[in-house]
Amino acid sequence: MSNALDTLTETLVPALGSALVQQTTRLGELTLVIRPEQWLAVAQRLRDEFQFEQLIDLCGVDYSAYDGWQGARFCVVIHLLSVTRNVRLRIKVFPADEHQPLLDSVVSLWSVANWFEREAFDLFGIVFNGHPDLRRLLTDYGFVGHPFRKDFPVSGHVEMRYDETQKRVIYEPVSIAPREITPRRLRPEHYGDTEHHG
Repeated sequence: MSNALDTLTETLVPALGSALVQQTTRLGELTLVIRPEQWLAVAQRLRDEFQFEQLIDLCGVDYSAYDGWQGARFCVVIHLLSVTRNVRLRIKVFPADEHQPLLDSVVSLWSVANWFEREAFDLFGIVFNGHPDLRRLLTDYGFVGHPFRKDFPVSGHVEMRYDETQKRVIYEPVSIAPREITPRRLRPEHYGDTEHHG
C-alpha cells in the first residue's frame, strides 16, 4: 500500500465514525461502504474536508444474481479523485429498499454527477432525491422497466418495426422466447490478487 493510501485510510476511517459500514483495501485501492442515510453528509465532508474535488464516475450495480450474495440488491458505486492529495477513493452505498431504491443526489456537490445519476436511474431504477432533472437518459420516454436490472428480459418487453401501411414505427410484444445463452463463470477465490501470483 502506498504512503498516500495509508495516510488516507488512517485519516478517513476514524473521521467517518458511524457513517462507515465497512472498509476494504485491495489491489492498492481503498473502498468504503457508507450508510445510505448519511451519504450526502459524508460526500460533503469528502469534498470539503478531505479535498476530493472531482467525481470521476457514479454507476449502479444489481447484485441479485451474484452467487452467495446476502446483502442489499442495489448499490451505487462512486469513484472520487483528490488532485490535491493525488489519491483515489471508491465509495459504495446500498439503498435500503430494493423495491424503491432511493439515495440522496450529489449534483449539488459535483455537477458532473447529473448525467451519471440519470443513467443509474434509467438503467437500474435508482431514484436520486434532490436531483434537479431526474428523467430517462438512454431509453425512450415510454420505455417500461430498467434494462440493467438482472430480472429484465434480455430481449426486452416490446420490439419495434416500421409499418409500411401505417407509415410509422409501431411497438409490439416481443415475439422471441426468452433464453439464457451466456454461461456463468466462477472465478477462483483469490482471482486478481497480486500477492497470490508470485
